[in-house]
Amino acid sequence: MNKITLIFKREYLTRVRKKSFLVMTILGPILFAAIVIAPGWLATLEDTELKKIAVIDSSNIFKERLPETEHIKFEYLEDTEVEDLRQSFSETDYYALLQITHLVANTRNSVVLYSDKQPSFSVKSHISNAIEKEIERRKLKTAGIDQDVLKSVKTDISVQTIQWTESGEAKESSTELAMIVGYISGFLIYFFIFMFGAQVMRGVIEEKTNRIIEIIISSVRPFQLMMGKIIGIGLVGLTQFALWVVLTIALITFGKNAFFPELTTPSGNEVVAEGFMEKAPGQQADIMQSNQTKDLSGSLTENARVQEIFSALEDINVGLMVGSFIFFFLGGYLLYGSLFAAIGSAVDNEADTQQFMLPITIPLILAIIVMINAINSPEGPIAFWFSIIPLTSPIVMMVRIPFGVQAWELILSMGLLVLTFIATTWLSGKIYRTGILMYGKKVNYKELWKWIRYKT
Repeated sequence: MNKITLIFKREYLTRVRKKSFLVMTILGPILFAAIVIAPGWLATLEDTELKKIAVIDSSNIFKERLPETEHIKFEYLEDTEVEDLRQSFSETDYYALLQITHLVANTRNSVVLYSDKQPSFSVKSHISNAIEKEIERRKLKTAGIDQDVLKSVKTDISVQTIQWTESGEAKESSTELAMIVGYISGFLIYFFIFMFGAQVMRGVIEEKTNRIIEIIISSVRPFQLMMGKIIGIGLVGLTQFALWVVLTIALITFGKNAFFPELTTPSGNEVVAEGFMEKAPGQQADIMQSNQTKDLSGSLTENARVQEIFSALEDINVGLMVGSFIFFFLGGYLLYGSLFAAIGSAVDNEADTQQFMLPITIPLILAIIVMINAINSPEGPIAFWFSIIPLTSPIVMMVRIPFGVQAWELILSMGLLVLTFIATTWLSGKIYRTGILMYGKKVNYKELWKWIRYKT
């Protein structure tokens, strides 16, 4: 055991001191925090540049009918041709020229926006929506349909999800956030297993090629060397993950306080799930209406959307997610890391690993495919069985956990994973002890089977 400890300490310290480890440790949390903070921050930014748009309307139905905003203004021109304005457009202060033909209601491409620069998407959307609504209003009026009636029947429904726990409590949940957290967790497991498993394989091949292994084997048993290398590299991954979690939480908290200071204090409109469930249906509607903070257009304000994101993040069971991630990362890594070590010991160079990599990569790729199915149907039979099978459970189970899984399913998946990585470690150890000193021979599956059957 002391020799295994010495080996994994060497592997661990050698790798955490590399510049690549430090760079990835810093860049990872910045990327994750940016994924959470940047969309909300960008959504709150507004283009404050005044855009004055000249309008030539040959249909004569949109004059003073295009709604203006604080930053978009319209100026209606008469007795002016597009070609005339084009000649002197650069000398004007117009942002763009909008031409509306008399066939606007019946012909495609009857609305043209001219400019000496590429118009922004927001301007184009504002114009198209305004023209569409005005045409719709006129068609309804022609058909004798009262527009006020249509407005009165228009309904905006926001589905709030409340999850009942096994203890009978009710808590607010977010399906969208569960999908995102599950996908990121599953993909990180996949990424870590491949990345650190490949490091184990390359380390074994390098030591074998340089003949350093012959000196090392004279002091330690092959199994001790294999386990020390696997544990050392695994702890490197665990250290990096722990730093990512701490730094990401710190960056998200800092970003929330820096970019959204109004969200750091209670708004008074937060829905408490227990109280919400006790309200009468009419009171529930009032709570949801006030909780959604509608703006004049009837849609949620950007601050309300950002607040929903951070509120949903706070509802995640961080302890369960982090604990499960650590367990399934270690279990999956030990399972596949031992197989990668066995492959590295059986070949003389990395090019020869391809024939043995296929049986290892197929379950991992299959798990990624099933992960998409598990996001859409976390309780389905495909997601259930692949979250129990040890070769795919580290990835698929991490996708299901944010949606909620029963305790016995989690325990069963963990138990089978432990038993399987013990079996694969034993199996890989038998291949490793023979292959690590084998040089210059092309190995096939028949030869590997002989190594496994060798008696100690």
